[in-house]
Amino acid sequence: MDIFTHPDFDGHEQVVFSQNGRHGLKSIIAIHDTALGPALGGCRIWKYRTEADALSDVLRLSRGMSYKAALTGLALGGGKSVILADSRTEKTPGMMRAMGRAVERLGGRYIIAEDVGAEVADMDEIARETRHVSGVSGGVGDPSPWTARGVFLALRAAVRHRLGRDLDGVRVAVTGLGHVGSNLCRMLAGAGVRLLVSDIREDAVAGIVEAHGATAIAAEEAHSAAADVFAPCALGAGLNRTTIPQIKAAIVCGAANNQLAVAGDDARLAARGILYAPDYLVNAGGLISVARPSTGLSEADARAKLEHIPETLLHVFELAERSGIAPGAAADRLAMTRLNAARPGPDA
Repeated sequence: MDIFTHPDFDGHEQVVFSQNGRHGLKSIIAIHDTALGPALGGCRIWKYRTEADALSDVLRLSRGMSYKAALTGLALGGGKSVILADSRTEKTPGMMRAMGRAVERLGGRYIIAEDVGAEVADMDEIARETRHVSGVSGGVGDPSPWTARGVFLALRAAVRHRLGRDLDGVRVAVTGLGHVGSNLCRMLAGAGVRLLVSDIREDAVAGIVEAHGATAIAAEEAHSAAADVFAPCALGAGLNRTTIPQIKAAIVCGAANNQLAVAGDDARLAARGILYAPDYLVNAGGLISVARPSTGLSEADARAKLEHIPETLLHVFELAERSGIAPGAAADRLAMTRLNAARPGPDA
C-alpha cells in the first residue's frame, strides 16, 4: 500500500503497522500531528473489508483528532489506531495486551483510548503493558456520555441557528444506537424531540422505541427520512455523492467520525442549503473526557470545555457565512490556524 501518495495522507508524522501472530493482532497506529502535545485517540476494532480500507480510516480519523483537539483548546495532538478484527468474535485479552505493547514502543507519542469495538475492559488489558492509555477502570471511565452530551448541545445550537426554535417537537433521525447514539436519544427525548431511529441491530432499535416512544425506520433510509435533523452516529462516509441529494433534513449533526466521504461533500451539502455541523467538533466530548489524565484537566474544567462546544460551533457557522465557505472548511481553517501557530519555525 502506498503511504506518502495515499489520498488520505495529510503530512502524518508517523504511521506504524504492528502484528502479533500468536494473539491475532493486526493493527495500524497513525500519529497525525503532535504540535500541541502527544497524540491521543481511540482504538477502533473493526472487521474491515480490506487492509486499504483500514489504512484510509485510520489516516482520516487521526487527522480529525488533531483538528478536534485544536478546536477544543486541548494541549494534545491527533492520533488514532485500528485493529483489524471482529470485536464480537475475535477480540481477546491477549490481543489487547499485544496492542498495549505496540503503544508502549512509541514512548508516549500516542495515548490510546476507546473507540468503536473497544471498551473499558480492553483498556484495562492494554494498561497492563503501557501507561499511555486513558479510559481505564477507576479512571475517567466510558467517554460515551461525554460524547453524547457534546452532540446534544451542538444539535440544539444548530437547531436554534437554522430553525430559530428549541428542540421540543423537532424531528431528529438518529442512525447508530451504540453507546453514544443511545445516550443521545435519551437526552433528545428528554428535550421533547420526536425521534426516528435506526440501527443494523434490531434489538437496539426495539430498546430505544420502548424507552422513548421513538419510531423505527430502516437503516438504509435514515438519511432520507422526513426529519428536521439527521444525526449520523454510526460509521463514517455516509454523506456522499449518492446520499446527499436524498437528504430531506435541514441540518446534519451527529456523532459519527468522518461523515463526509470526500472533502467536496461539505460543499454539496451547503449547495443544497443543508447546515452541516462538522463532526470532529460536534463529537469532541469524548476526547475532552479521556484527555483529563494526560492534560491534568480537572473535571470542572473539562465540563466547561464540553459546554463550550456550541459556542465554537456557532463561531464556525459565522465564519462560514462571512467567508462564503462551507462549515467544514471553516472548521478546518480554525483548527489549522492553531496548529500552525504551535509548530516550530522553519529553522527548527
